Amino acid sequence: MTGGVTRAASVRAALEDVAEDAIVVLVHDAARPLVDDAVIERVLGPLAKGFDGVVPALPLRDTVKRVERDVVVETVTREGLFAAQTPQAFLAPALRRACAEGLDDATDCASLVERNGGRVAVVEGDLRLLKVTTRADLALVEALLGAAGK
Repeated sequence: MTGGVTRAASVRAALEDVAEDAIVVLVHDAARPLVDDAVIERVLGPLAKGFDGVVPALPLRDTVKRVERDVVVETVTREGLFAAQTPQAFLAPALRRACAEGLDDATDCASLVERNGGRVAVVEGDLRLLKVTTRADLALVEALLGAAGK
C-alpha cells in the first residue's frame, strides 16, 4: 500500500484494508522501530473502559519556549504537556469516522479522533520509542539494538 499525501490520507488508505468487522485498530509509525509488547498491552487496556482511542506518551522533560522570528516570546509551562508516541490504539468505528471527516492537518490519529468528539486516554510511553528522522536518531537505534543483543 502506498501512503497518502497527509497522515490522515495514509491512515484512510490503510483502513480500506482493515476488515469492516474489526473492533480495534492500532496505528504505528514505521519511524519508531523499537516498540515492544508492553506498550501494545498498555494502549489496548483503556479501550475496554470506554475510551475511543489511547496514546502512549511521555511528560515533556525539556523547557519549552515559544519563539517568533528567533526571539523567545514565552516560556511555556511543562505541566500537563506530554509528547505523544505510537502505536496508538482506537476502536475501529471511531477511527473510521474521524478519518472520514477530512481533517488532513492532523499530526497524529488521536487528534483526528479528538476533533471528532472521541475520548482519548494517555498511557505511559517508552523512551525507546524514539522517532527516527535523522542519521543521529538511526545511530542511536542501532546502538540500542546492539546493546540489547549483548
